[in-house]
Amino acid sequence: MELKKVTKEEVPALAALASEIWHEYWKTLLSKEQIKYMVENFQSEKAMYKQINEDGYSYYFIIQNSNIAGYFGICPEDGYMFLSKLYLKKDFRGQGLGRQAFEEIKKITKNSGLNKIQLTVNKYNTNTIKAYEHWGLDTIDAVVTDIGKGFVMDDYIMEYKF
Repeated sequence: MELKKVTKEEVPALAALASEIWHEYWKTLLSKEQIKYMVENFQSEKAMYKQINEDGYSYYFIIQNSNIAGYFGICPEDGYMFLSKLYLKKDFRGQGLGRQAFEEIKKITKNSGLNKIQLTVNKYNTNTIKAYEHWGLDTIDAVVTDIGKGFVMDDYIMEYKF
């Protein structure tokens, strides 16, 4: 596995990848309407350009055997690294790539002078929660966030401390 930091020119490809993964992955947990809304507002080209240019986000492609297998997005916050997204295409799940990507996120976090990683995860995304727990993250809180148009994100906040 290797990582490639996403350039501004690659954001359209990243947004297309995000849309593909989100529409496949979330269909059992979220309505089609909420998936469309969330992709448009958080994973579209426009949203990602804003995140990169204004909000301090960095996105990385996860590469396996010269194929883009997935991506993640991180953003340094006050005292921790926020892991905003970590997604793999269906054919690449279950191969340890998520764990390998998380190990790289840990290195990036340490190199940024931060000593913990936080993320939010849907409370009903049980397989991902189990993976995060296996990687050493602890659930530290629960939050329901209104994201507009009558949609909410019902999440746990998880944390990894060095």
